[in-house]
Amino acid sequence: MKIGIPTEIKNNEYRVGIVPSGVEELVGQGHEVLLQAGAGGGSAISDEEFREAGAAIVPDAPALWEGSDLVMKVKEPLPSEYVLMKENQVLFAFLHLAPLPDLVDVLVQRRIRSIAYETIQAADGSLPLLAPMSQVAGKMAVQLGATYLQKEKGGIGRLLGGVPGTKHGRIVIIGGGNVGISAAKVAYGLGAEVVIIDLDHSRLSYIDDIFDGKVVTLMSNSRNIREAAASCDMLVGAVLLPGALAPKIVTREVLRGMRPGSVFVDVSIDQGGMAETSRPTSHSEPTYVEEGIIHYCVPNIPGSVPATSTIALTNVTLPYCIKLAGNTNQVLKADPGLALGANTWDGHITCQPVAEAMGREWKEIGKLI
Repeated sequence: MKIGIPTEIKNNEYRVGIVPSGVEELVGQGHEVLLQAGAGGGSAISDEEFREAGAAIVPDAPALWEGSDLVMKVKEPLPSEYVLMKENQVLFAFLHLAPLPDLVDVLVQRRIRSIAYETIQAADGSLPLLAPMSQVAGKMAVQLGATYLQKEKGGIGRLLGGVPGTKHGRIVIIGGGNVGISAAKVAYGLGAEVVIIDLDHSRLSYIDDIFDGKVVTLMSNSRNIREAAASCDMLVGAVLLPGALAPKIVTREVLRGMRPGSVFVDVSIDQGGMAETSRPTSHSEPTYVEEGIIHYCVPNIPGSVPATSTIALTNVTLPYCIKLAGNTNQVLKADPGLALGANTWDGHITCQPVAEAMGREWKEIGKLI
């Protein structure tokens, strides 16, 4: 199979879909790897390193997409890439389609076989391809939020860890998954007071155990969210429903109850955001203020630390790419967790949460392969 790795074009996205060791693995199994010239530059990997690993370097995006049977990338295609996709091409990437109806229309019309990293499940129900980027995003959420708490950034001027004789900062994290726990580790390490809110009591018990009771855990309900948010300096949105739109848990009422100059970091923005006021921003223009609260809603947070995130991502995506580079239909039949990654296939939406988010028809992938 011919596997193409394009240059990412999302705002300040420095990751790349493969590393030289991955190229070696694929080429060693008889596949051809095409790499767009300069694709690894943001991750400090030269074309020469990829060439030495066995990749063929192609000059531009049209040549890359035209020559590839399977395109493996990091983020969803942007409008300038829509016209480059060809019928029955396999697209393997983070897609987050629920809030992107225009992209879904293109994938369906062009009969693209899209497989989303974020909806592939392991046997235990975990999300193995999303996990490392969730960990990166969670850790970065706190350090980014801490920056915008600074007075010159418009924040209230709070140092999260405080110093003797002063109050420590308080962080409330809604969602106790990979993002939430990773954010809590950094926040606790900085000396902040930490509150984690989640719906799952067993998850809260686990969190209480791993933090030895040193973070506050609360059940998710409107009152707890409203009261916790009112007392915090930073609110982190970390709720995930695989493939589906994020629930709008943070209402304008909640935001109005927070101190002006507080920071809201919405890591759920990839799936539409979890506040009534959430809208995607970019690394170039990362924040806006609404209801007096600084909103940070960048959908590709890990893209700014590619020296870490490219390696962490490709560690988990490569084994699945190797599988898909065989007989794709047979692989999906044999691996139900991987089949859950199929979001569109041969002109149909095959991810139920995506279809439901758009009020569209869903077709089970098993009936198409």
